[in-house]
Amino acid sequence: MKRNFLGFVLPGLTTMVLAAVVGSITVAHAAEDAKPAAGQPEMKLPPGWTAADMQACMLAGTPGKMHKFLVQGVGVWDGKTTMWMVPGMDPMKSTCTMTVAPMFDGRFVKGDVAGDMPGMGPYQGVGLYGFDNVTGKFVSTWVDNQSTGMMTGTGSLSADGKTLTWNFTHSCPITKKPATLREVETITGPNTKTLEMFGEDPKSGKEFQMMKIEFTKKS
Repeated sequence: MKRNFLGFVLPGLTTMVLAAVVGSITVAHAAEDAKPAAGQPEMKLPPGWTAADMQACMLAGTPGKMHKFLVQGVGVWDGKTTMWMVPGMDPMKSTCTMTVAPMFDGRFVKGDVAGDMPGMGPYQGVGLYGFDNVTGKFVSTWVDNQSTGMMTGTGSLSADGKTLTWNFTHSCPITKKPATLREVETITGPNTKTLEMFGEDPKSGKEFQMMKIEFTKKS
């Protein structure tokens, strides 16, 4: 289950999210949020700044619908993993557990994944997931105990809100060059989802399916 995060990487979770930026927050609401907390001195605008500049910064840091959607994935998920090392190779099967928890008042979620990598021993990975109000994209970073690099990526949600597609970048240990991974998370039921990972074969350069994880959320 290595990072579909390649090497193999199992992105830990992401709960899938609606596609659109937090557009319902009005400027008036942002200005209200910008007021200092009780007992705190009022912040003065830096030289050259306008009230609109400050409001833009406040909106950038305000959790919205996308973040609430991510938080819906909080909980413990059991996973059944099928992994392919190279195209045409017999699949390797194993199990894993993903624990998703909110961070910073719901601005991000963290997915801790634990399991066994066939032939490689215990596997642990941690993914951070969020939605960047400025870029209007989901963002993620992944690290695990079977690599020394970090995977970073951005994601977008389908119109029906059920499929979240990620594009990750990592350094291929075989080619020693940057490589990309495509990860597709699909909601299949109230407490089920699948995660599929596709990457480039370092020998042929062709994309193939590297992993599929079927997740079921515990009660």
